[in-house]
Amino acid sequence: MEAASRNLLSFISLLSTCFILVIFSFTIVHAEISNSKTIGRGLKAYGKLPDRKELATPSSALNFDDNEKDIDIIATYSDASGTIRTSRVKMKDLSASWVLENPISGDPGKQKGSQVFKLKDSYQASRRSEENVEHFIDDHHWQEDEIQNRRKASWSPVKFKRQMLRQKRWDLRTADLIRQNKEADKQMEATSAIEDLKNMNPVVNGKYSIWRRDFENPNSDSTLKLMRDQIIMAKAYANIAKSRNQIDLYNSLLRHVGDSLRVIGDANSDSELHPSSLDQAKAMGHALSFAKDRLYDCHIVARKLRAMLQSAEDNVDSLKKRSAFLIQLAAKTVPKPLHCLPLQLAADYYFHGYQSKKDLNIEKLEDPYLYHYAIFSDNVLATSVVVNSTVLHANEPEKHVFHIVTDKLNFAAMRMWFILNAPEKATVQVENIDDFKWLNSSYCSVLRQLESARVKEYYFKNHPSSLSVGSDNLKYRNPKYLSMLNHLRFYLPEVYPKLHKILFLDDDIVVQKDLTPLWDVDLNGMVNGAVETCKGSFHRFDKYLNFSNPKISDNFDSNACGWAFGMNIFDLKEWRNRNITQIYHYWQDRNEDRTLWKLGTLPPGLITFYNLTYPLDRKWHVLGLGYDPALNQTEIENAAVVHYNGNYKPWLDLAVAKYKPYWSKYVRFDNYYLKLCNLSE
Repeated sequence: MEAASRNLLSFISLLSTCFILVIFSFTIVHAEISNSKTIGRGLKAYGKLPDRKELATPSSALNFDDNEKDIDIIATYSDASGTIRTSRVKMKDLSASWVLENPISGDPGKQKGSQVFKLKDSYQASRRSEENVEHFIDDHHWQEDEIQNRRKASWSPVKFKRQMLRQKRWDLRTADLIRQNKEADKQMEATSAIEDLKNMNPVVNGKYSIWRRDFENPNSDSTLKLMRDQIIMAKAYANIAKSRNQIDLYNSLLRHVGDSLRVIGDANSDSELHPSSLDQAKAMGHALSFAKDRLYDCHIVARKLRAMLQSAEDNVDSLKKRSAFLIQLAAKTVPKPLHCLPLQLAADYYFHGYQSKKDLNIEKLEDPYLYHYAIFSDNVLATSVVVNSTVLHANEPEKHVFHIVTDKLNFAAMRMWFILNAPEKATVQVENIDDFKWLNSSYCSVLRQLESARVKEYYFKNHPSSLSVGSDNLKYRNPKYLSMLNHLRFYLPEVYPKLHKILFLDDDIVVQKDLTPLWDVDLNGMVNGAVETCKGSFHRFDKYLNFSNPKISDNFDSNACGWAFGMNIFDLKEWRNRNITQIYHYWQDRNEDRTLWKLGTLPPGLITFYNLTYPLDRKWHVLGLGYDPALNQTEIENAAVVHYNGNYKPWLDLAVAKYKPYWSKYVRFDNYYLKLCNLSE
């Protein structure tokens, strides 16, 4: 029994040992399989393989054996504990994302012996900006230092992909932050701009000049321009349609032209157009498109447009002549308030018996040591502005004497005005030109010519058309050229025989500074002191005189500089010594047929005072306020005298708006007679 018991215990012990060995073997096999699957999963983590002949792993040796149909891969990896392990992996365990970096040409089965290939990951190959991880493994030579580096790095494909994904997320996050920052900056700029607009004052100080286009929006009348261009093209196509007997198309185009003209009306910009203008422009566009399809021929259209252009140019020339005539007419027609003023003054002058009133301060009128002014005018209001502005800026007004000469028609009104509105301390003398008995046709060449039949025929003959003579000749039909007041400036020594110097002023000037320093200007033996007007080739002698006539070309320089009449300081003593009036008569007698110069006082003045004119500083006298809307504003404000020479006189509605205040501020609009005649700013 005891022996049987010992045998039974030995058998149980052996059976237990065998069972333990079986369990142990099963555990080892399971571990190997797990490791093999882990390697396969790690190698499959990177995508699909384009071709099974192109394989890659970060540290693997690819062996081709003639006797094997599959491919063995010896892979190294580190497990969770950091221990370096190796394992053989079949091609079927690889991920499809691994490709050969140096594939073999031809059939790999024909390659003899075992060969080593460098492999790469296709995901890495598609991203050149990322660092390629390349590992070379020789199945015969493992380097210890490489094994140590791998152990330290604990590298695995899974970790590498995680790292790449993490880097990609960082890049995306960085780009997103940069974009958000830019959007925030733009939002801040927009907010700042809106705040600036809210705080900006839309009201601009001052006024824009109606004569300039500096502040005009170039797109403000785009629709208007389009419609006008459409009308031109429609007219061209309508003429072509009529010539080709396409009456329906002709009538359709004319109907659209009429509709467009009605929509445009008197509009000068898009803002003034009728709301239906856009619809009409579209309708016209459709009509033109249809006409173009049926009628367009390049040569015919070009010829028609040239004909229309020629017709338009002829029309423009006609309108220019008409405009010049109307401007001359408006400039020389006396407005009703200005016509009323002298009538009211003259009536009260005789009604209240002022004709018997004598001039005071007669001794001042002939005192050569005072400051004397000569003003020859028939315009009461204009003359009052000249006197008021001069006295207002004079340092010693009691030393200033104004000699005003007018015609018989306006003498009573002029004298009545200055009796009632005498400037403080200054002396004013009003004379009638008809009282100068020495001024007759036997002595005065101009007066003799003005009484001649030739001049009367020129002025009063019935012409076929006043517009046909042109704008250049129209201005010389101005009635002022028939008035001796305009030519009296050449007789200053005769009018004021006891004076040494005198300052001549036109009635369309405004004085802005004290003029007494002009009497101290040394004229260097010259007779006339004036501001020169030539700039470059403009306003030189050839502009005013006929140099094709040898009488002119032999005696004068065509390039000599012109000067301005309107503010001139004359040395009357030197005038008398040189007998200047006789020189004037000499040249006037030779111009009786008006072949040397046309009518006016400046051409004979240039001849009479040739080489006898002293140029004054330009600041004394600024011209052009009666015709040039683009003068320098600073020069005007700094000038001693501003001159409204030209047709746009400041007392007319034609006046340049921005220049009018320089004149109107010296008009006393609260005056009884100005109110009576409805004269206002």
